[in-house]
Amino acid sequence: MVATKETEVFRKDAKQNGALLDSKQREKLLKPYLPTPPDPSRPASAHTPWQIRAFIKTQVFLLIFTTIHFLFSWFIRSRQWYHALRDRAFAILYYHHRAPELIRQDVRALSRIPEHLSVILELKGEERGSARLETLMDEVAEIAAWSASVGIPLLSIYEKTGILKGYIPTTHRTVSSKFHAYFGQKIPSLHMRAPNVPAFLNGGDFESADAQASSPGKDHLSILLLSAEDGRSTLVDLTKTLTEMSQRRKLSSDDISLDLIDAEISASVMGEPDLLILFSPNVQLQGYPPWQVRLTEIFHVADNSGVGYQVFLRALHSYAKAQMRFGR
Repeated sequence: MVATKETEVFRKDAKQNGALLDSKQREKLLKPYLPTPPDPSRPASAHTPWQIRAFIKTQVFLLIFTTIHFLFSWFIRSRQWYHALRDRAFAILYYHHRAPELIRQDVRALSRIPEHLSVILELKGEERGSARLETLMDEVAEIAAWSASVGIPLLSIYEKTGILKGYIPTTHRTVSSKFHAYFGQKIPSLHMRAPNVPAFLNGGDFESADAQASSPGKDHLSILLLSAEDGRSTLVDLTKTLTEMSQRRKLSSDDISLDLIDAEISASVMGEPDLLILFSPNVQLQGYPPWQVRLTEIFHVADNSGVGYQVFLRALHSYAKAQMRFGR
């Protein structure tokens, strides 16, 4: 405790702005209450046990983190090398050489082929200008040629932005040109359309294309172009329409069923595809129509980042081996 007399002297000096005491007297007054200064001649004190335990704990955590990071990195690299070697082997053993006969030979042993094949493509962002669109159209043409060679009658192409819908005639010409590279002069008939957009058939006008494609022959391929607006927004619009019809008593609420919704969506967009192929390294549907993939077989190859025939062929083999258990 500070003595009362010393306290009074200190306060009087403070009130008089230091006129009562000089600096030495103030130091003498406060010296008994100051902590003892460290002795510079003494060695520094050793670390406490708590500091040692904290240091060891930090080093152990760092070692565990480094080990896990190394093992995970090694696993990812090994998986990438394995898939790269496997894809290269498939590309060498099953290269199509733009010959439909070789493609048919690759799938001859399969027990079934999908009637409706759907794929998800992306508009590449690393290219500039029209090169991005040309690359996308070339990918569509390659997949269409493979599908026509196998005998798949319906191919739906999903691209999120919907840029292909504005270039249906150009896309049709690109696919037809690819057909000539594969089939020569006798190419399959090609029918291309998009939801709420007139169809286009082998250079014919838009008005007569639907009528010509209503009864396709054996060598025929129908291509359906889809985008994000054909997904959830279609369900929302259909829900609003059914609600308004029910409120106006044009449709009873008891008549609204899954069969009705399925029929309306199939008529406005498309039916359920048998197989959906993703050419991306991860399963990302990117806004793909959700109603149509309830019973769809989805296939993708890990660490794959481009459209390749080996992915297409492996997807068909996987679909042929898949067991469809629909339940009750």
